[in-house]
Amino acid sequence: MTDDRPDTGGDTRERLARVASGVSDAVRAAGRRPDEVTTIVVTKFHPASLVRELYDLGVRDVAENRHQEAQAKSAETADLEGLRWHFVGQLQSKKARQARRYAAAVHSLDRPSVVDALAVDDGRLLDVWVQVALSDEPGRGGAEPDEVEPLVERVLSSPGLRLRGVMAVAPLGRPARPAFARLRTVSERVRTLAPGADAISAGMSDDYADAVAEGATHLRIGAAITGSRPEPR
Repeated sequence: MTDDRPDTGGDTRERLARVASGVSDAVRAAGRRPDEVTTIVVTKFHPASLVRELYDLGVRDVAENRHQEAQAKSAETADLEGLRWHFVGQLQSKKARQARRYAAAVHSLDRPSVVDALAVDDGRLLDVWVQVALSDEPGRGGAEPDEVEPLVERVLSSPGLRLRGVMAVAPLGRPARPAFARLRTVSERVRTLAPGADAISAGMSDDYADAVAEGATHLRIGAAITGSRPEPR
């Protein structure tokens, strides 16, 4: 049996270089261009000092999936010019307005109440993705595929939001590529409503090559770059 867990050995620079090489290989194998894919580093449970280290290594896109942690780290790194925070976890409607203050992008819109909470006409466009459920696993979030179009239309009619595309998490314990192929089909449907919403946020440390093969434009990679996560605080 092969062990497909990400290699987290080495220091941050080595891990970042290893993932960059892996992404380049996946892009080449898919016949795509390197500039079509953005790697977002998920810093879950790691201190703000790691974000600063990543920034010094050239990383400009980082992510969190818990509002409280994202809010604190974004404040601690507010001096880093050009750093973009992505929110990739489940977002409560009552916290959405606060998330808008620090996030450049939210990848997890999965119900109308969150769309409405994020929609603010404050002169700034927030990049958003509609999250699609690829399994029935509890706690992962995502709109059912037949709910996507109504949610997309709600985003398009809301102020302060710029629809970038769709996002999903691959099912646990099953091959990722067929799931990402389904996401690609949903993306094609979304583009009939919003031709410019062609981004696909998919792929993590152990399945990003499959995501790239199915058209992912934004990868959300954690442990393969950051190393093993510390215990939650």
